Amino acid sequence: MICKKLKAFLDEHRIRYVVVSHSSAYTAREVAASVHVAGKDVVKCVMVSADARPWMVAMTSNQRLNLDKLRAALGAENVRLEHESEFKPTFEDCEVGAMPPFGNLYGIPVIADGMLWDDDEIVFNGGSHTTVVRMSFADYHRLVSPRKASIADPA
Repeated sequence: MICKKLKAFLDEHRIRYVVVSHSSAYTAREVAASVHVAGKDVVKCVMVSADARPWMVAMTSNQRLNLDKLRAALGAENVRLEHESEFKPTFEDCEVGAMPPFGNLYGIPVIADGMLWDDDEIVFNGGSHTTVVRMSFADYHRLVSPRKASIADPA
């Protein structure tokens, strides 16, 4: 199963998506290997605080967040990674670290690295460490409207 908010949102908007079950995987690279897709096709989420405002960062699993680039893209003075205890209460229907890149469902803006625009389909955690969702990037972009920026480096 995927998290309730995501399922309801995708179904309400009549989005075509596939849910894939897999063995437990806790990193985006493990997820990619578990579902047999390239790391560039798996979207991982990183939660940050920019000038005390939460942001969800979406990037491919084979990238590493560059805080200096993110700071510049957001025009923020202070940017830091959030600790799990800070964002866990917000994603009450998800396992910690397995939230989908739909910050808009939780009142959190999303900024995404430009590499995501390179693929027709994306794969991401569906709210648990044992399910992923595959859907078109065009649908994701239309539903989430993430801010596009160069914020990550190759891992």
